[in-house]
Order: sequence, then C-alpha cells, then structure tokens
Amino acid sequence: MKTKRDRDAVKILHNRYIKNDAGREASLERERVNAQVARTIYELRKDAGLSQGELAELIETTQSVISRLEDADYDGHSLSMLQRIAKALSCRLSVTLKKDDAKVNTLRYAFGELVKKLRLEAGWNVEQFVKSTGIDKEEVLAIERDLSYKPSPLTLYKIATFYKIPQRQVAVLAGAIKPTHDNIVEQASRFAAQSESFSRLEPDERRLLDEFVTFLREEINSSE
Repeated sequence: MKTKRDRDAVKILHNRYIKNDAGREASLERERVNAQVARTIYELRKDAGLSQGELAELIETTQSVISRLEDADYDGHSLSMLQRIAKALSCRLSVTLKKDDAKVNTLRYAFGELVKKLRLEAGWNVEQFVKSTGIDKEEVLAIERDLSYKPSPLTLYKIATFYKIPQRQVAVLAGAIKPTHDNIVEQASRFAAQSESFSRLEPDERRLLDEFVTFLREEINSSE
C-alpha cells in the first residue's frame, strides 16, 4: 500500500519537473500518445491471434518493423502504415483533431485503464467481459483504446453498477461531466502515470488498482 509520503513524493516530482512547463507537458503528452498507439497495435494483434511475423507478412513488411511499432518509445508512426495495419486487422483507423483539454484527457485515460485493469483482474478477455457486463464489444474496445470516445450513459451506468463505483465518479472519469474539485484529477493522474498498459497485472499494478477503486468509492461521500 502506498503511504501518504509516497503520494506526496509523486506530486512533488510532478510539480517540480512537469507543472507549468509547456515543453515538458508536450513531451509527456507525446509519450502518452506513442504508448497508446503501441498498446493498441499490440492488443489488436494479440486479439487476432497473430504473431509479429504473421502481421508483418499481411502488410508486407518485416517482423522488426512490427516490433518497433509496438515499442512505446517509438515516435515514427505514419498514417499510411497505421492504415495498412488497421486493414489487416479488420479495423477502422480514426484520426481526431480537437482542442486539447489536459484534465479531460487524463481522466479519460485513467478511465480506460481502470476498465481494462478491472477486466484483467477478473482474468477476462474482452468477450468474457462483454458477456458478464452486457456492454457492447465495440464500446468496450473504444473505452480501452480511444481517448476521444464518449461512452453512452447506459454503459456508464452498467460499469458503475457492476463495480459498485458511484455513478458520478464514473461519469467524471469518462469525461461526461466536469469534476467539481481537483482531487479526483490528481488521483486519476497518479493512477494513469503509474499504470502499465499491456496484457496482465503485476502485483504493484493490482495494489494501485485497488487503491484507485477504493478512492473512487469513498471520495463521493467526502465531496458531496
């Protein structure tokens, strides 16, 4: 369990090295986008049951190229390559340009990671999660992989009810309503920053998930 000192240390480091520095904020956001692209390619490939070499054959490239694309540190993605991958994996590539809102992006990223990690904690793949919650598969995939996606109110209700998290907290995380205080943004930022993005939960991630869910369940009582 993280102590208050641990949480304060994370906040102090963020404030010292990131806060109010536009260049560092931009760099952090680029890294987050690169990690999201890498994660999406990795997960879609695994869902399709393909090795890196098999996906490479489908798009007429090499295994080393796929490996590089799945590296969170790689920043050379091109739309043409992503389009080829999307076609090979029977997906649709979507590009969105919009005015940036750092708080909303942080909350939505944390929301996607929360849903995904709760699913992984139960040992479920996407199909099993869909069957258990009654949420549409395409919506589950969008929640976990697309920061711009806005889940339906019914889906937010199902998630809140299924995991016994207050509906308001779920709606704030999903970007459906604005947060009334910064505490949830800070906690979501901490959760997102320390959250790994691939296919299984390590012990530290499980503790982090438990802490965040506990915060969400308790925070509504102290803020209302």
